[in-house]
Amino acid sequence: MRDVEWARLTAPELRELAADARAVVLLPVGSLEQHGPHLPTITDTASAHAACVATARLLDGDPPAIVLPGMWQGMSEHHLPFGGTISLNYAEFSGVLRGVARSLRALGFGRLLIVNGHGGNVDALNVAARELAHEFGFPIAAVTPWFLAPDKIAATMVSDTGPKHACEGETSLMMAIADDIVRADHLDEAMRQAPPPAILPKGFSRFQSFSERAPVTGTWGDPRTATAEKGRRFLQIHAEALAAAIRDPALWTRPDDVWAPGRGQGTTAGSAT
Repeated sequence: MRDVEWARLTAPELRELAADARAVVLLPVGSLEQHGPHLPTITDTASAHAACVATARLLDGDPPAIVLPGMWQGMSEHHLPFGGTISLNYAEFSGVLRGVARSLRALGFGRLLIVNGHGGNVDALNVAARELAHEFGFPIAAVTPWFLAPDKIAATMVSDTGPKHACEGETSLMMAIADDIVRADHLDEAMRQAPPPAILPKGFSRFQSFSERAPVTGTWGDPRTATAEKGRRFLQIHAEALAAAIRDPALWTRPDDVWAPGRGQGTTAGSAT
């Protein structure tokens, strides 16, 4: 099987890939943050990277996909009270992404998919992907695999109904890809929560420290039913959904140059209505 990891390829090999207009660069983005007493701080980055590699292998060159090293610098200030967390603010976070996008454009690549493993990055990535696509004039998309195929994800779970934090899903996936750094003997400890979490009214948003959601252990969800088998299933679900989207031409249309002088004088069809 062809190597799909950027860091394992040579510069001439990457130049050849960049010359293919269909080639897609996958950037795993996660965090370095607390994941309760049972999961390592690299969990979000590791899961995003695993999803990217599985997807690139599933595509098997149709189209070519290459996986950058995982970006562990995420937006995780809400996890700081639990220790073990390094966080960027938005300006720094988007600045790193800008450097990656600018480099890819200079190298000749024309498609970038940012694959996210951390909930705290979602809003920032949605904005950054749009801004960078306009700035550099090539399609950039962002996605969080845990939010794809929700019915299949829920059907695989026992104690949770969807992704949370250091939960059944994340714990299962880490058991599948890095079992040696999962502290399975601390799963019961992860459930020791008091007082109850503070839930915001539906439809409202404000800064909320994770100490409000998981007051004692930093775990949201029940990891005790996690298994490596389920983790492999989650990874398969992620890869299949990502591969299908990557093969959809709608994802890779060139961004409309809406900031061009006079662009407001024409519709998509090319004339004012």
